[in-house]
Amino acid sequence: MAVAAVATFVATYFTIQISRRHLLMPKIRERDVHTQPTPRVGGLAMLFGLLVAFLVAGSLGWFQSVFQEPIRIIAIFGAALVIVAIGILDDLFDLDWSIKLAGQILAAGILAWQGVQIVSLPIGGLIIGSYGASLIITIFLAVLVMNAVNFIDGLDGLVAGVVLIGTSAFFLYTYLITQQTSPTNYFNLASLISAVVIGITVGFLPFNWHQAKIFMGDSGSMLLGLLMATSAIAVTGQIDPATVSSRVLAPAFLPLILPFAILLLPLLDLLLAVIRRVRAGDSPFKADKKHIHHKLQDLGHSHVGSVLVFYLWTAIISFGGLSLLFIPSRDALAIAIIAAIPAFLFTVWPIIEARREARKS
Repeated sequence: MAVAAVATFVATYFTIQISRRHLLMPKIRERDVHTQPTPRVGGLAMLFGLLVAFLVAGSLGWFQSVFQEPIRIIAIFGAALVIVAIGILDDLFDLDWSIKLAGQILAAGILAWQGVQIVSLPIGGLIIGSYGASLIITIFLAVLVMNAVNFIDGLDGLVAGVVLIGTSAFFLYTYLITQQTSPTNYFNLASLISAVVIGITVGFLPFNWHQAKIFMGDSGSMLLGLLMATSAIAVTGQIDPATVSSRVLAPAFLPLILPFAILLLPLLDLLLAVIRRVRAGDSPFKADKKHIHHKLQDLGHSHVGSVLVFYLWTAIISFGGLSLLFIPSRDALAIAIIAAIPAFLFTVWPIIEARREARKS
């Protein structure tokens, strides 16, 4: 985590300098909220952080079990390289949506082809019927997560912070549940990827916070989505409820629930965007300024305020799910509802203020 943070921080700094020197700053688009040309190749720095972190991890004996199947690690890097390349081309040349989707399917296919697949589910040991079905489901879920993360990338620090918060909860989950299922080895591929993602976002966020000096672009947002999907897929099916104590039986189902809970807002934004665009007769991938974060600004939130709304709800949903590891589900739900009250008030506060001002006038 620390190695990924430092490597990404240093790489981001030099990426900014090189981008400014060579004018790698695309023109401002109609849907953009920033007013100054800004580099959009942050995914390159993130890819460097991923590479350095895995090279260091591979040299440590602690992670020997993770690197026993090097083909999976190679597949992860191959998929990451494909998705970053497609993202950079899209940011610089605005690729057609079909080319972008094909690149996402190719990246997800590389992962699935080399064994990073959903092969079983923690529902009575349910096994997915065939290799083909497993391949298709894995690719679909990976592409879905990549697009969900990519769709909310519209404000400074939004994606980096949401991914940081959500992945922190998922990292704690994978680490703690592995202690239950494998007491002699607390490390697995899912927890390693999650730790690296946390480090990448920590290293990138200082440069991406409002006013951003660099954007992660499609290359960065899709890379983070790919890595989040990979860690979730890697842990799904590795946890057999029969091997987990009765106290944590319910959390054994979190591999299915937690990744989608973490991405609830991005997935909701994705669904609304697709419905909105299809109803208008447009491509589902056509960009616009009607995402949830845009509507929060229309509501009266500042740039930072809109980002904080996402942070709050992501934290409540993510750590609310994680709390199932420690307390009964009824108590976890009660705590989540209590925490949601101030978050809801903060979300609608501009409306309350506007009505208060209207009464005064």
